[in-house]
Amino acid sequence: MPVSDYLINNRWTAETPDVLQLYSFPTPNGQKVSIMLEEVGIPYEAHLVTLADADVRSPEFLSVSPNNKIPAIVDPDGPDGETVALFESGAILIYLGDKTGFGLPKSGAKRAEVIQWLMWQMAGLGPMFGQLGFFVKFAGADIEDPRPRERYINEAKRILGVLDTALEGKDWIAGDYSIADIAICPWLNTLEFYGAKEMLGFDGFKNVAAYSERFNARPAFQTGRNIPARPE
Repeated sequence: MPVSDYLINNRWTAETPDVLQLYSFPTPNGQKVSIMLEEVGIPYEAHLVTLADADVRSPEFLSVSPNNKIPAIVDPDGPDGETVALFESGAILIYLGDKTGFGLPKSGAKRAEVIQWLMWQMAGLGPMFGQLGFFVKFAGADIEDPRPRERYINEAKRILGVLDTALEGKDWIAGDYSIADIAICPWLNTLEFYGAKEMLGFDGFKNVAAYSERFNARPAFQTGRNIPARPE
């Protein structure tokens, strides 16, 4: 089915329907896919989907992303020439890794290791850091009971410790640069935005701090971190 036949195209119209369509917002989960697309260099068209219910709960967006979360893609150049529509940032990274051969070994123990750390980010680091942000910076910061805040501070410290240990003697989490790094590092950058680095003792996690700096220096991060561009 061509991109133009998808319901989402009625709201976010593809100007170049023969290239991959990205529906996203530059949060850490959205950045994963835009950074990956910049790394692999395949043509794509980015559409800004705000986090407002009017966008993410619209019938058009739900037709591709039924969990009403960014990012999502529609790729007219899928396997066997079929169009592929996907939601969930981790699933999209695996799809793009398999499609391009970048950042994801085709088979064997190294592939399993990359997927292991990708799942660790999806199930642990991302959700826990998101809760940390809620209780430190957003509405949860007004809750008087200190226990929720302390829980996520302590869990974030534990997660940083896991990552710091795993990075000992390595530049990248699975040895070679991979989709796991693309998943993990945008979430590390949220700690600055949350104002949480000092309370977590971030600089004491030397391997993590150096890892984050290496990732942020990559040209694909510098470009992809604000695609589609955040509204002024």
